[in-house]
Amino acid sequence: MTKYIIIAILFATLTACNSKKTAEEKTEETPSETTVELTDVQLKNSEITTGKIEQRNISSLLKVNGKIEVPPQNMVSVSVPMGGYLKSTKLLAGMHISKGEVIAIMEDQQYIELQENYLTAKAHFTSIEAEYNRQKELNQSKASSDKVFQAAQTEYLSQKILIKSLAEKLKLIGVNPDNLNENTISKSINIVSPIDGFVSQVKMNIGKYARPTDVLFELVNPDDIHLTLTIFEKDLYKLSIGQKIFAYNNTNPNKKYTCEIILIGKDVTPERTIQVQSHFEQYDKSLIPGMYMNAEVEVSTNNAFVIPNDGIVRFEGKQYVFTQSDKNKFDMQAVTTENTELGFTQITFSDSTEMRNKNFVTKGAYTLLMKMKNAAEEE
Repeated sequence: MTKYIIIAILFATLTACNSKKTAEEKTEETPSETTVELTDVQLKNSEITTGKIEQRNISSLLKVNGKIEVPPQNMVSVSVPMGGYLKSTKLLAGMHISKGEVIAIMEDQQYIELQENYLTAKAHFTSIEAEYNRQKELNQSKASSDKVFQAAQTEYLSQKILIKSLAEKLKLIGVNPDNLNENTISKSINIVSPIDGFVSQVKMNIGKYARPTDVLFELVNPDDIHLTLTIFEKDLYKLSIGQKIFAYNNTNPNKKYTCEIILIGKDVTPERTIQVQSHFEQYDKSLIPGMYMNAEVEVSTNNAFVIPNDGIVRFEGKQYVFTQSDKNKFDMQAVTTENTELGFTQITFSDSTEMRNKNFVTKGAYTLLMKMKNAAEEE
């Protein structure tokens, strides 16, 4: 019995000693994970610089995405009010066009009939007008009855209305009635572009009959293209009319286009988003309707603690800075990074009062991280 008691006491003693040793080892290892020390030579040869963190005004960026669109008033659907056969066109999607340029030629016998009716009505008007004036004079001298004069007047006014109506129909298909005579009657009419812009779609081929409701071409005036942004409801309070936006696409993210918010939508989608319209300050021909864009919005400016970007390192998924605890000794401190602007990054930490009085590594933080990792591997 005594033998077993002695063995139990020895086992307990050994366990306690091992636990104490393990705890001491852990205590000794903890500083080595967050502290790095350089020799005088290493420090001299490094490009490490230190200094106090400072407070600066730094903007907060809201990153969103959107699509280039054209407002309805800048999109034109070209059709032929009276219909007809498409005789010829040179248009292709993407082609630039000028206002007044002939973009298609249409043919149909009804164009001939309309011109014929107009010229015939004008020819009859001469005799009808003369009869009206004659009956008017006779009626004033009581040489003819009021009934005869009224009949002449009705025919005269009806013919004027007919001529005016036919003239407007001619204008509708692009024929100037003032230049129309028996020698200029044509089976063809020209379709001209109403805007300067480019062709978005060609929807009709040569030889096909187009009804009055059919669209031949879709034209776009790009001078007033918009960038439509999709903003989540929770971020809407950060935006206002006139606010600047910097847009870019994934193909060339370094080239940014300045935009200005001109309209904030009032409807919230089921996905809890709102459409915000912005206008490009300067049009670029490389910007095409339908193109997806990314955008950054400067939503606020605040006074915050910042550190140069060279003073921040990323390690095991977290952001760190180094503070100088001694001439050659540096401690790694976890921080939360926020906005970045002009080479500086906003940082926050648990005790700002204590941290602002310390010296921070403002350049060369990556060198210290590599030294710390190498030391850990050697151990």
